[in-house]
Amino acid sequence: MAATVNNRVIVYGGRGALGSACLHYFKTKGWWVANVDIAVNEEADANVLVKLSESFTEQADQVTSDVAQLLGEQKVDAIVCVAGGWAGGNCSSKDLYKNSDLMWKQSVWTSTISSHLASLYLKTGGLLTLAGAKASKSATPGMVGYGMAKAAVHQLCLSLAEEGSGLPAGATVVAILPVTLDTPMNRKFMPNADFSSWTPLEYIAETFHSWATGSGRPASGSLIQLVTTGGKTEASPVQ
Repeated sequence: MAATVNNRVIVYGGRGALGSACLHYFKTKGWWVANVDIAVNEEADANVLVKLSESFTEQADQVTSDVAQLLGEQKVDAIVCVAGGWAGGNCSSKDLYKNSDLMWKQSVWTSTISSHLASLYLKTGGLLTLAGAKASKSATPGMVGYGMAKAAVHQLCLSLAEEGSGLPAGATVVAILPVTLDTPMNRKFMPNADFSSWTPLEYIAETFHSWATGSGRPASGSLIQLVTTGGKTEASPVQ
């Protein structure tokens, strides 16, 4: 399916490393791209700035209202939610509460808002992607806040795929479950790691674009593991 000016995507978290890569890739394919983030991405066609808040409902209402103002009656082909972050700590950590709160805000708030935006603005047969984590398929004792938040995203993905979820007819929701992303920040903090086992951001951006255009799109509700070995990434559904 050739891209036209009618192809539109919202990248939630479009200023982060992965979000910027996705936004850039869709732009190179001729798509109109909106960034939803706490910071502006100059490459985007439009920016919706998220105001930091301690209240979920306050932040959710603000983003929903600003997106409504931006789109009006227009619909989008895809909503790509790649907002998130990482924080460690077990239950005895002095930062347990702070880190768990941050993980919830970065992953669960953003995914929940994205799902509501999808119910309002996604075209029939459109695509919603969420960002989970392979680690959250099992115990994460050294990063409990992160593990809980990403597991909640997986559950949301499964729920959204079911009838009566509120998503438009024929819409597909997919969560990616990467291990480690090859970002500048990860390279800075883990300089001695095996980078060939890290998933390239461009691979994810290309994958999202393929799915958005209907090519190789997984079944709705799929949790897709991204495992990179020797520089080669395999995407496979979690059984």
